[in-house]
Amino acid sequence: MSAPAQLSRRIGVFAAVMLGLGSIMGTGVFVSLGLGAGIAGPAVLLAIALAGVLATCNGLSSAQLAAAHPVAGGTYEYGYTYLTPTLGFTAGWMFLAAKSASAATAALGFAGYLLNTLGLSAATYLVPVALAVVLILTALVLTGIKRTSTVNIVVVAITLLALAAFVIAGLTLGDLTFQRPANSNADAAGNEWNIGIPALLHATALMFVAYTGYGRIATMGEEIREPRRNIPAAIIITLAVSAVVYIAVAAVALAAVGAAAFFDATERQAAPLEVIARTFGQGHATTLVVALVSLGALTAMLGVLLNLILGLSRVALAMGRRGDLPRSVGSLSPHGNPVAAILLVAIIIATLASLGSVKAAWSFSAFTVLIYYGLTNLAALRLPRENRLYPRAFAWLGLAGCASLAFFVEPIYWIAGLALIAVGLAWHFIARRMRG
Repeated sequence: MSAPAQLSRRIGVFAAVMLGLGSIMGTGVFVSLGLGAGIAGPAVLLAIALAGVLATCNGLSSAQLAAAHPVAGGTYEYGYTYLTPTLGFTAGWMFLAAKSASAATAALGFAGYLLNTLGLSAATYLVPVALAVVLILTALVLTGIKRTSTVNIVVVAITLLALAAFVIAGLTLGDLTFQRPANSNADAAGNEWNIGIPALLHATALMFVAYTGYGRIATMGEEIREPRRNIPAAIIITLAVSAVVYIAVAAVALAAVGAAAFFDATERQAAPLEVIARTFGQGHATTLVVALVSLGALTAMLGVLLNLILGLSRVALAMGRRGDLPRSVGSLSPHGNPVAAILLVAIIIATLASLGSVKAAWSFSAFTVLIYYGLTNLAALRLPRENRLYPRAFAWLGLAGCASLAFFVEPIYWIAGLALIAVGLAWHFIARRMRG
């Protein structure tokens, strides 16, 4: 049997960083910060920092694995190469589950910001708009990686401009309260929070998902030029920029309205930063900032959804090549595009988006993505000495962090995640028997 057709290496380090940021600067900053604030109150800032440390450990594991084994599929392929077929399959299965849920969150987040801007009812139009944007971006991805990468760079640039405007306007126009309240458990709005370790770790688990867009760089390793140099550099730069932006945006939001209002705007309207920007004043400057934040949120959600369709389709492609998904999913079109994989991913995302719940999708994603990156670190520990770029201590820390945080999300979501693993392994067993 001939070797499967390979994807072309067309992506440099700058485009790789922009792909990573395009995957991160969306639901993470425009939605999940508010969810974290609702769990940990003002301690969400600490949760962001802790999640950033864990993401760095995982990012270093992903970087050296992708540099040593630069093919489409990410940890799915690393699991097969360095662990066992069962663990490799589990990684791919969890990635499809986690990131499909994240993509559905992005589609719903886009719909929420758009409808809030237009003054339309989210209850009526949220799901139809989310499904429409999934359809449009799927059509774009089907045109090929080069055009998709160009669109992504424009999207990320607009998003970063909008977030910078939000932070600067908050500091100059907003009535911010950065000083420590008399009650150390109260936020800037005077709400009291009794934060324990479980709440902090629960928020950290949700915030960790907000960083994991860097994994898109690894899953697209087959398309990145000079992977041993460019993949680690792109992942590290992406994480550093993301951490700075998250902390700055969260600090301004908390100082402007407090954690309770931050969460309420996320839960009720799925558009927290736009709602907060409206509190900065009544002048033309505030109106401009609100418009920029709305535009930035829309482009950010589009960027995340675009990049998730790309990354998910590459994992589905790799699974199809091995027979863990139907073989047709592992084929390329005459133009070198994984059309069947892209269409399969779009159907899964649209199905999850039709459920209409931002919080449920994000919480389920938290458990499944932590399992996925736990397997990433486990694979990194098996790397031969000559392929290691960083000390094994980073992989051990990443593995311990993922394994412990996974069970701090609500029980319903980790129970659902374990059930999904069981279903996946049953399918894997049947598929292997069918292959003979």
